[in-house]
Amino acid sequence: MFTRLTIGNSEYPRVITYIHVRLIKLCFSLRKDIFNHWDINLISFFNHGIMCFIINVYSDDQQTILKYLKDTEVNLNDVLIMTGNFNIRDNIWDSSYFHHLAYVDTFQEIVDSFNLELSLPVNQVPTQYADNSQDSNLVLDLIFFCADAEEFNNNLISLNICSLSNHALLSVCIIIKEEVIQDKKQTIIKNSEEEKEFINKIRNRISCISTTNILNSNILEGVT
Repeated sequence: MFTRLTIGNSEYPRVITYIHVRLIKLCFSLRKDIFNHWDINLISFFNHGIMCFIINVYSDDQQTILKYLKDTEVNLNDVLIMTGNFNIRDNIWDSSYFHHLAYVDTFQEIVDSFNLELSLPVNQVPTQYADNSQDSNLVLDLIFFCADAEEFNNNLISLNICSLSNHALLSVCIIIKEEVIQDKKQTIIKNSEEEKEFINKIRNRISCISTTNILNSNILEGVT
């Protein structure tokens, strides 16, 4: 479970992220050093030596997170998914809403900076349902995928409207290639042929180092 700690009565987290324990060897980490906001979960993990990111957000009706992301200049590569409740109505993702708001363009610039694309669900229904007949049902929960990731090209998002919450539960099925998670350190067996080959390589490297100009310890430290 990844979330921020409550600070007093004013700063409390409204977003939480769960990572399955079977993926723990990918070294997931909540990156408060990059986005230091209680309504943003920026989570990093390693896959084959590459650091990737997942962004989970909640933005209130004042668009606090949108303003924060705009003012926080971060060159963030390898973002795979950004999802959450953005509290933004727009005709781009809600066909029942006929307006396009100016700050959505700013939002799109942020999405583009992360190299993400909006992914629409296979069943076009609202994601938040009003608790009275006077208010409208809304589309506020969105998922953005990495634009270049081949494994995301055939993603299927579906919404489950049978929920205890007034928000529909978004689920996504991602077709990915089989990966091997390395959970042990690489070792060389003692007295093996591999060990002999490794030692010989070290000897050859050392023998190639010129020692003619090594006159003191400072020069020795600079020898590579």
